[in-house]
Amino acid sequence: MAKRLMVTGCGGFVAGGIVHQSDKHWELHALTRGAPLLEKDNVVWHSFDLLDTAELRRVFREVAPDAVIHAAAAADIDFCQANRELAERVNTGVARELADLCGAAGAKLVSMSTDNVYDGEKGRYTEVDPTSPINWYGETKVMAEQAVSAMDAGWVVVRVSLVMGLPMLGAGNSFLSRMLPVLERGETLGVPDMEIRSPLDIVTAARALLELADNDYSGYLQLAGNDILNRFEMVRRLAVELGYPAERVEPKDPVNIPDRAPRPRDASLCNDKAKRVLKTPMRGLGDGLALILATQKEGPA
Repeated sequence: MAKRLMVTGCGGFVAGGIVHQSDKHWELHALTRGAPLLEKDNVVWHSFDLLDTAELRRVFREVAPDAVIHAAAAADIDFCQANRELAERVNTGVARELADLCGAAGAKLVSMSTDNVYDGEKGRYTEVDPTSPINWYGETKVMAEQAVSAMDAGWVVVRVSLVMGLPMLGAGNSFLSRMLPVLERGETLGVPDMEIRSPLDIVTAARALLELADNDYSGYLQLAGNDILNRFEMVRRLAVELGYPAERVEPKDPVNIPDRAPRPRDASLCNDKAKRVLKTPMRGLGDGLALILATQKEGPA
């Protein structure tokens, strides 16, 4: 019998990738606020708002999952900065509720966090480095981490670096899908060159999260690509790989972007532990893009 996996946020970018990459090893229960996005033999959809705690508890009891991947979040950093109470309810409150439900039921909880839990002064952060967020999004995710790590056992807090790719389901929050229409129109794209990241492709991210839901690992783990580079370098390399002129991508000072919340300067993550713990290989920028494009052609797993 297939094991039961519950995945939150399945109208979003990363969770959409998880649904797309899942196989019949799992009976996957996809939670979303919107309509089902994919018909697949092993996927059951549940449409409701995660802030409806009574409904979340009812669905959890009905599904009785062996594991939960919590990917839902208010992930727009500027939105969170301007809407603090709602951001805390979504990012912290739901994680706390899932930790309580999973702890009581003995289900494994794999909870997604972010590189924005760090202040960006050090770079190449490891799992043991102290958190010190400089924006409210990061603050809410630290509080979520604390709630999940208070479970007696069976939890993983996964700090994920900047995820790149094309949405596998729905629109999703993909910077790559937002930049392509600009380049296709022949326009110039302005990208901050002061922010250093370790981008991870969506296919690898989804596969690693599915692996963590199924293995015995518990604790903190950081998922990141092998390359560390600033956003401008990253986007320019991606543009060239996709056949666009390099000069279409220009550096842009984020100070001139209105109402922009603070970002860590260097939030790159060390993926050494992930390479030891996981069978899923971590990839560099070029290999990650090649995997994204190949997976798009292949369709769902």
